[in-house]
Amino acid sequence: MHSSAGGPESAPVVVDADGLVFRALSSHDDYHACVQVQDEIWGPGFAEVVPPAILMVTQKMGGVCAGAFGGDGRLLGFVYGITGVRHGQVSHWSDMLAVRPEARGLRVGERLKQYQRVQCLAVGARTMYWTFDPLVARNAHLNLMRLGARAAEYAVNLYGSNTGSPLHGALETDRWIAAWDLTVETPSVPTVRPRGTFVVGVAASGGLPASMTFTDDAVVRVAVPVDHTTLRHEQRVAWRAATRAAFLHYLERGYVVQAFQRASGDLPPFYELVRG
Repeated sequence: MHSSAGGPESAPVVVDADGLVFRALSSHDDYHACVQVQDEIWGPGFAEVVPPAILMVTQKMGGVCAGAFGGDGRLLGFVYGITGVRHGQVSHWSDMLAVRPEARGLRVGERLKQYQRVQCLAVGARTMYWTFDPLVARNAHLNLMRLGARAAEYAVNLYGSNTGSPLHGALETDRWIAAWDLTVETPSVPTVRPRGTFVVGVAASGGLPASMTFTDDAVVRVAVPVDHTTLRHEQRVAWRAATRAAFLHYLERGYVVQAFQRASGDLPPFYELVRG
């Protein structure tokens, strides 16, 4: 079989113990199925849909467009990214990751990222970047605590407030830029220590952030909602404003995101920032 660096022809097919198939998208049907998943996840009005031709061409230039398929051949999720040069080094920017609702809870997203990692290493990339919404607790836990990426940069309203997706609504699209060292086989994931002061907490009503005082403690905690999709728009706006102010305040003072803790008992999900 003909193969080319970074192309779908050279990418392996991985079959997991549970029967899920992970492979590069390679046919017209594959690419159109990927667009269908984009429509389902981000909505048919989403302005940033990646069309089939670009999904195909990206792979010919060392990018990645791979999917997770069920036993019936249905595309359950996909990951898509481009490879280029950032900070003077060959790097990969993972632009999209989506999993259909029926496949959530199976760690499909995590396994897609690991598949993507192998393809990126094969073309010489050593760092992968992507963005995620600071308010989405499940993504923060996956990216920081399971994959071992770091929250390298906080970008304010990166994609604007009119993406056309009901998933985003009119909320300003603040994002963490994650940086993942692909050369580390098993990353050392930090543990959350029983210390730290909440500088953004949860109000008694549960739907709004609590107004807190920014301290200069060595360790601080920034809470986020358990599930931001259940909140009204004005509640999400309040969370965005409160967390943005906290993150920018502490990053400017040399703090770094050390870990993320999921909700536990009476504690909300929160970021742990430490003074660098």
